[in-house]
Amino acid sequence: MARPHSVRHQRGFTFVALLCFFLLYLPMATMVVFAFNAGNTLGDLDGFSLRWFRAAWQNDQIVEALLRSLTVAPVAACLATVAATMAALATTRTTPYRGLAAKVAFLNQPLVVPEIVTAVALLVVFARIKVWTGYTGLGYLIAAHTAFCIPFAYLPIRARLETMDLSLERAAADLYARPWAVFRWITLPLLWPGILAGFMLAFVVSLDDVVITEFIKSAGQETLPTYMLGQLRRNVTPEMNAISTVFLAISVAVVSLFFLLNRKKT
Repeated sequence: MARPHSVRHQRGFTFVALLCFFLLYLPMATMVVFAFNAGNTLGDLDGFSLRWFRAAWQNDQIVEALLRSLTVAPVAACLATVAATMAALATTRTTPYRGLAAKVAFLNQPLVVPEIVTAVALLVVFARIKVWTGYTGLGYLIAAHTAFCIPFAYLPIRARLETMDLSLERAAADLYARPWAVFRWITLPLLWPGILAGFMLAFVVSLDDVVITEFIKSAGQETLPTYMLGQLRRNVTPEMNAISTVFLAISVAVVSLFFLLNRKKT
């Protein structure tokens, strides 16, 4: 009997995989090392120091931008995850019908359309709303991030629903459980790893978004990525490395946390 084909058995697979990981993580490792640079330049390592982390922490603009990012990203991720969960349930817990594939494609359209197109479209809509209402708060930024993050949360939640065994849900329905009770006690616990993965993706995408934020934000609403972009246009210092390292640490912490939570659930 022929053995199933596996790409891992191909000659040179290990070398190519290690090379890809090396090229992927080498720039980030270099950035982390130079974040602790004692010198004033990006290219010369003059010793170990925490001066640029202290400088970033004492910079009121950076702290304000960071707090704003950590306000927008969780709220947008929560809203996007709730909307994505409802959309995933509506497109999986139903018999196939004409137009279902078009709805799924419509939900995933922001992944295909260039981000700047989405940003311009949201700018046009929100500009009219600002004129009509006079409101210029963070609500527009949260709404824009939510709309953009829904497909990122939708994909893992839908994938989880498609692989779930329906026998428990059908058994509960046969025992006259109401739809909400079935969802609360059976579907939701089984779906929770997918929801966590969707929230994590939405949170990370919102946290480091630049294009949509740059188009939608009002005056004085800098997030940390847009602040860094503005600084890179003016004066590049190792302070940017320190901020990027903190951002990287936050992302790794979020991924590790949800990995541990998923591991406990399974």
